Amino acid sequence: MTAYWRTWVKAAAVAAAVVATPAGLAAQNTDLPPAGFGSLRQDQVAVMITTANLAVRVLPLDEHVIRLLAPDTYSSLHALVQSRSSALAAAARTAGRDSAAAFFVTFFGLQPQSTFIPDQVTVQSQGVFYRPLAIIPLSPQWNDARLDQRQQASAIYLFDPVIPVLQTFTVFYGNQYAANFDNSINLLQSERARALARAAQQSPQPTPPR
Repeated sequence: MTAYWRTWVKAAAVAAAVVATPAGLAAQNTDLPPAGFGSLRQDQVAVMITTANLAVRVLPLDEHVIRLLAPDTYSSLHALVQSRSSALAAAARTAGRDSAAAFFVTFFGLQPQSTFIPDQVTVQSQGVFYRPLAIIPLSPQWNDARLDQRQQASAIYLFDPVIPVLQTFTVFYGNQYAANFDNSINLLQSERARALARAAQQSPQPTPPR
């Protein structure tokens, strides 16, 4: 793993102490395996956009995504979800929604004094563009909107709950975009089957009749 990816994974783990998806935020439509049986890394399922000065990482915080991550990662992100649940639910209500789709967005500075524009992150799903309903900053430097090289800033973005994160969507930052979540969907589907199989192997077996 490169130094850049180690830095991103470490940053995501730290952010897990303060970021969250409310219990009422949009959970998409499929059966969930029990917690603790996933094995994926965050960088396998997150979407990345790279510009000349920035890298932007976008990770859906839907339980159907994060539960398929490795156990320690899932636990930290799930704790995230719980720790900010009230604030995020309030932000969704302020935006006129009963629920919202939550994404963990991190900007990384690739050059000194890199400027980022938070509201330039948008999602296209099923031919419709969605702007964030609310942005919940997590990093002290977020309001500066400026990063030094290797510095990062994170926030929770709330989008319209109609976005189905288990279907194809495209993330935009300004006029740059990434649609590689298609690959993540296939990976998540395969991992879900593996996680269910792992859970079944550890389930108590019925006692045979005598």
